[in-house]
Amino acid sequence: MTHTSDDNHLLECLKGIIAVPATPFNDQNLVDENALRRYIHMAIQDGVSGFLAPALAAEVYQLSQDERLNILRIILEEVKGKIPVIGSATAENRDGRQHAVEAINRLGCDGILVFIPFTDENQYKQEVLELSQQIDGFLMLQDWDFQGDGIPVSVIAELFEQIECFKSLKIEVAFAGRKYSAVLEACNHRIHVAGGWASNQMIEGLDRGVHAFMPTVLHSVYKRIYDLYQKRDRAAAVQLFNTFLPILAFTRQHPEISIHFNKRFLVRLGIFDTHNVRISGFPLDPIHIRLTDELIDSALDLYNSVREMNKT
Repeated sequence: MTHTSDDNHLLECLKGIIAVPATPFNDQNLVDENALRRYIHMAIQDGVSGFLAPALAAEVYQLSQDERLNILRIILEEVKGKIPVIGSATAENRDGRQHAVEAINRLGCDGILVFIPFTDENQYKQEVLELSQQIDGFLMLQDWDFQGDGIPVSVIAELFEQIECFKSLKIEVAFAGRKYSAVLEACNHRIHVAGGWASNQMIEGLDRGVHAFMPTVLHSVYKRIYDLYQKRDRAAAVQLFNTFLPILAFTRQHPEISIHFNKRFLVRLGIFDTHNVRISGFPLDPIHIRLTDELIDSALDLYNSVREMNKT
């Protein structure tokens, strides 16, 4: 199977920063649609190249299927087709993923992200092939394994050659940098590669040819780093990135710390009305809260200064 010039157009559209929204909850612990719309407008103003939702940063496993689809519906309404929207078909089993794909197709998303647990090559290939036949847009596979190296590169390359709609891979593995290079080389640099959790390796990702990064907040800062790098001013990109590292070091301790930080930042920014979460496994203690507030002070200064830079 030959990937066409349409693939190159997709790669161009999805280069840069793809926003992964947090889910705002109101005082009744329901999804706050107005806050979500404010978030979408903020991300668009910050220059994101697309949206992916709902993902782990959205507390996806705490959302009902109706809530997940409503979040996507709101994003599509606000984006109005100007940039791609990728719907996440996150589910706990095979049937759930198939039903999610069908529902996302009906909404009209540009692409669908699917995470399929890897048991063995035959199982994985079969399920990807089955799902790919249902997908109306493009397929983005999620290579997610915080303990290891994830999906074998040979399997990724084989599926990329076999499946026309498979155009992108979101890599979130223990050794992300090495995996970025291996996948790009195996697919002759024709596959779109996005970095997810490993944003603390953003410069390494850019050095290795990663096309997109997927943060929840501070999109303008990520975009500034990305743009400086693309303009071949790597030194300036590294300098700005280094001012950002204390925030990344704290938030990348654990996904739930990141969720708490993001929501508190968005409240301080005036986008969310509450920092309520549905996750319960890792509540912040008083020291976490103090450190979070200190880092949010720095994050707000950085965010506002970069937004001013981007206006000039």
